[in-house]
Amino acid sequence: MPYSAVGKLSIVASADLGGLGAREGAPVEYIWTLPEATPLLLPWLMILGLLMLKSNRCGAAWLIWLPLIVVAVALETVVPPLLPSGSDFFLGAAMMSLAFGFAVVWLLADRLRRKHRLLTFLCVLPTLAVGSGLALLLRQVVGRQGVGSMDILTIGVFLGVIALASSITLMLCGLICRQRLRMPVLYVVCALLLVAAWELCVVIIVAMATAFGGGMSSQEVMRGLFLALRVGLAQFLLLLPFLILSSASAFYRERLKALLNIKPAAPPVLPPVEIKSETKTPL
Repeated sequence: MPYSAVGKLSIVASADLGGLGAREGAPVEYIWTLPEATPLLLPWLMILGLLMLKSNRCGAAWLIWLPLIVVAVALETVVPPLLPSGSDFFLGAAMMSLAFGFAVVWLLADRLRRKHRLLTFLCVLPTLAVGSGLALLLRQVVGRQGVGSMDILTIGVFLGVIALASSITLMLCGLICRQRLRMPVLYVVCALLLVAAWELCVVIIVAMATAFGGGMSSQEVMRGLFLALRVGLAQFLLLLPFLILSSASAFYRERLKALLNIKPAAPPVLPPVEIKSETKTPL
């Protein structure tokens, strides 16, 4: 198993030998290493730390492991054959890091909600971006064979764009749902918005290329639109386990309502109760 150096320790033997020799021997350096599998566990420990927060100290909060496990298993079994050749590590690292980012947002949703929907968006966006980026760094992608600083920078930019698209989608879903959370409608709206966001990116790129004199052929435009469709659907499938968790768990349904800025239902107004007083006549 490959190992990565994380520290150096210098050991010196010392003994009083009188006149028989030197008091201290030659220093021996020991390089302290961690197995390659250890960094892969650090993002999971990050989620475990968030579960220790006071607002998450309940059994229902631990269900956040389910979507993470689903994504991790899918990225190891189902997804790699569907990815283009040579991009399995790049996209796999980005998707798994983004899944950890979604888990961070779901666990902190009660702290991210603000009075105005725009302020909630401004809280969700950096939390998702930082959570995903931190998970990427904890996995020590740079230390893996064949991955350099430019690769991790590219993954980071890709994560930032996805975080922006996801945050905008959640804000728009809250505007569409307004005061009532209907999960089947939310699934459809979320998928359409994500696909539309990536298609819009392609349209903007084509418009900029045309404006600067570097026109694109119709085949290139169609190829870009098809790629945007695939990326949007892939992003929705990554978000889907967390939406299903919010459908099945009342705890995380309230967290999703906080992210969408949906006000909790007002308690029913009870009709006033008339109290009848009986007067007793004296005997």
